[in-house]
Amino acid sequence: MNRLNFDILTLIFVELRKDHKSLHSFLLVNRVWCRLVVPILWRKCLYTYIDIKSSKKLSNVILSYLSSSSKQLLLDNNIMLPSIFSKPLTFNYISFCKYMNNFIIYNIIDTVFIPDIEKIKKRNNLNLLKREVCKLFVSQCKNIKKLSWKTFQTLSSFPGAQTCFSQLYSLIIDMNFVNSDSLYEMSQICKDLNQLTICGCSQDIPGLISLIDAQKKLKIVSIIFNTEIEKKMDCEELSRVLAKKGSTINNLTLCSSVGYISHSFLTSLVNLKSLYIYHNYDYDDYKEVMEFQQYNLINVNFPYLQYLIIEGLTCFKECAILVEKTKGNILSVDVNTIEIPPMNTGMLIKVIANNCPKIEKLSTYFEFEDLIYVKLLLVNCSNLTYLTFKSLNENYNIGDELVEILIKFSPKSLTKITLKGNWKYSIDVFNRFLESCVRRNYIVDAIDKVRNLITIGYAEFFREYKDEEVVENSNIT
Repeated sequence: MNRLNFDILTLIFVELRKDHKSLHSFLLVNRVWCRLVVPILWRKCLYTYIDIKSSKKLSNVILSYLSSSSKQLLLDNNIMLPSIFSKPLTFNYISFCKYMNNFIIYNIIDTVFIPDIEKIKKRNNLNLLKREVCKLFVSQCKNIKKLSWKTFQTLSSFPGAQTCFSQLYSLIIDMNFVNSDSLYEMSQICKDLNQLTICGCSQDIPGLISLIDAQKKLKIVSIIFNTEIEKKMDCEELSRVLAKKGSTINNLTLCSSVGYISHSFLTSLVNLKSLYIYHNYDYDDYKEVMEFQQYNLINVNFPYLQYLIIEGLTCFKECAILVEKTKGNILSVDVNTIEIPPMNTGMLIKVIANNCPKIEKLSTYFEFEDLIYVKLLLVNCSNLTYLTFKSLNENYNIGDELVEILIKFSPKSLTKITLKGNWKYSIDVFNRFLESCVRRNYIVDAIDKVRNLITIGYAEFFREYKDEEVVENSNIT
C-alpha cells in the first residue's frame, strides 16, 4: 500500500490531538509518524496541566536546552541543576510550543528547589532561574499563539521576542506583575491579538493603552478590576482606547468595573455579540451603581447581541430595555442578584418573550405577578433548551401555578428546567409535572429549599424520580 500523504496524516493526527494515548502509540509506528506527531503533542505542553511525575520529566527536558552560558551562570550562583540528558535530544521540542503559561516555570523551580524553605532562602537565585528559563522559551518558541503573562520577567525585551510574540492570538496580562515599559515593547511586536484579558486593572497604564491601540482586529476583551485598592475613576484613557476598537470588539467581560472606569465606551461597541458584567456584591457606593445602571445600560444599543450575563446588579428594567433594542438575535440571558425584592422581573420576561424568538437559555427571577409572562415566554420562544427560574421572596404559594404552566406550554425543545425558589407544590400537581418530564424526555434540576415544604410521602415519591434521573441535584434525600 502506498504511503499516506503527509498532509492527510497530519490532519488525522490534529483531529486526535486530545487523544494523547493514541498519539503516544503513533510515535512508535515509524520515523515519519513520529516526526508528525511530536509537534502536536508539544504544541500545548507548556499550557496544559500534567501530573507531578510527568512534570519533572518535562522540566528536565526543558532545562537540557539551556545554553552553556545560562548553565554556567546558574552554577556560578550555586543553582544546581538536576542530572540532564547526556546525549542530544532528537527534536528541538520547545520550538514546537505555541502556548505558554507560568505553571511550567513553577514546576521547573520545584524541580530545582525542592524544599519550600530552600526557595525562601534563595529568593534571588529563584528569580535568576526564572529569568533564564523565560529567556529560553522566548528564544526557542516560534510564533506562539497564547501567552499568560503573570511574571515580573520582561518577556518582550528578551532576545527572540519579535519572532516569539509577533503572531500572538490570545494574551492574558496580570497587572500586578507586568510593567508599562514591557507592555509598550509588546505593543511594537504584537498587533494581531484576537483575545485580551487584563487582570488587576486599577488605573491607566500608558503601555497597556499602547498595546490595545496597536491591535488591528481585537474581538474578545475581558477586564478584571482590582477592588482591593481605593476606588478611583482613573481609567479614562482605557475607556477611550476601547471606544476606538468599538467596531471590532464583539465579546466583552467587565468584572467590578463600577467606580474604576468610565463606561462611555460601551456606546461605541456597535458589533457586540456577548456581554458579561459582574459587579462586586460588597461594593457599597449606591449612587455610582445606579448611575451605571440607569445611564450606561439604558443608553447602549447592541443590535447584534446574542449572549447577556449580568451578575450582582439589580437591573431588570435596564436589561429589558437593552434586550428590546436588539434585532432578535439573543440566544442566552442569565441574571443573578441578591437584592430583595428584585424589581421589574416580569418586564424582562415579557420583553424576552416578545423580542427573542431564537433564545435557547434563560436564567432569571420571577414573582407571582409574572406568571402570565411565563406562559407568553414558553409559547413564543420555541427554541428554549435550558430554563431556570429563581425567586428571593418568601412566596410559597405559586408552585402549583408555575408547574401547571410548564406542563401545558413548555416547548418541545426544552431539555432542562431548574427551579430555585421557596415555592410550595401539591403532590398531585408536581407528580403530573414530573410525569410530563418523563414523556418529554427532559430533566428537572436543583429543586431548592423543598425539604421544609413537603410531606414525608412527597419526599419518598420524589426520590423515585431522582433515582430515574428525571430529577438532578435536589436536596431531597
